[in-house]
Amino acid sequence: MTKIIVVGGGAGGLELVTKLGRILGRKERAHVTLVDRKTSHLWKPLLHEVATGSLDEGVDAISYRAHAKNHFFDFQLGSIAGIDRKNKTIKLSAWHDEGDGELLMPERRLSYDILVMAIGSTSNDFNTEGVCENCIFLDSPEQARRFRNEMHNEFLKLNAKSGLGTVDIAIVGGGATGVELSAELHNAVNELQHYGFQDLDSSKLNVTLIEAGDRILPALPLRISGAAEQELTKLGVYVRTATKVVKAETNGLITKDGDKIPAQIMVWAAGIKAPDFMKDIAGLETNLINQLVVKSTLQTTRSDTIFVIGDCASYKQEDGSFIPPRAQAAHQMASHCCSNIIAKLNDRELKAYVYKDHGSLVSLSRFSTVGSLMGNLIHGSMMVEGRIARVVYLSLYRMHQVALHGFLKTGLIMLVNRINRVLRPSLKLH
Repeated sequence: MTKIIVVGGGAGGLELVTKLGRILGRKERAHVTLVDRKTSHLWKPLLHEVATGSLDEGVDAISYRAHAKNHFFDFQLGSIAGIDRKNKTIKLSAWHDEGDGELLMPERRLSYDILVMAIGSTSNDFNTEGVCENCIFLDSPEQARRFRNEMHNEFLKLNAKSGLGTVDIAIVGGGATGVELSAELHNAVNELQHYGFQDLDSSKLNVTLIEAGDRILPALPLRISGAAEQELTKLGVYVRTATKVVKAETNGLITKDGDKIPAQIMVWAAGIKAPDFMKDIAGLETNLINQLVVKSTLQTTRSDTIFVIGDCASYKQEDGSFIPPRAQAAHQMASHCCSNIIAKLNDRELKAYVYKDHGSLVSLSRFSTVGSLMGNLIHGSMMVEGRIARVVYLSLYRMHQVALHGFLKTGLIMLVNRINRVLRPSLKLH
């Protein structure tokens, strides 16, 4: 039986292994295995809501083991430490208890006929001094929980002083993560007033959004980034563009011009890269940010049995541009990779993947949503904002859920979410 291993249970990886399990695993045409160093999945674009408490990750997270049981694939907990292309095996590191260091699982090797790398990305600090020690990287649920705990602690200290002083938060990176977090923070402050923080309001929160380029949301059209900046300014966010951070200290950031931006909490969201261990792994071709270089079929340039999808894939399109690290790209790659794997098993020709840009949307919490839509119904792009944009933004997550659960279960999940709005607090407070 063909052995297929997917490493990484992010948006693309989990969608792919779910499709392969349904199509191949169910009929025992292949043994499908997911490998991940976490026990559960959370859609990465939601991390800014987890960070502020607007979303309870305990409700929305998906258990890999439970999902594997329901969708006919196997799950292995572990971190990949190497790939042996000659013997077609991957090595998983030994697994120890985080508390006392007890060995839970020894080093293991898993054999494969087809391997898919879908390990996603991590934050790129560009070797900026002090960032690793003093900043929070909003790229995992653990980091999001860390931010939420520190934020709550600062609000508690402010409340103990009867509202004297401010909470200063600096966010480096004017991309979607930085922009959405900036808006979500002001929503959290408004909500916390209903839970015993009467002295807390937006005037007590100073959020500074720092972007090295000349505008925020540089990947989006100028009119959209301008609309987003205008909305953030209305909320009270101080947007600083053309500002490069060269050092992070315990109590603030130092800019290239020598200015100091004071902050009790600092978030680094200025760029991404594939994990460092990916650099030249198994002799495969990688780029400067450790992404694996792939052909149009999503196979690596040096091995046709290894596919790559999502943020860890470097795919140069015909126009010379690279596919952006977005959830919609991971979703499309998962579907295309599934089709190509099935074609490979049936000795059919593999097809080239073509990225379809359906536009981009940025959520400014409950205050607004802005973005552009692209598609067959319009020529070029169309700017959207307000309620319509919010509905479309939420539909992106629903598409991800449908890919994992199907329409019926996703409908039930939406119903449960409506009920939870009545039963649960509007913010996660613990």
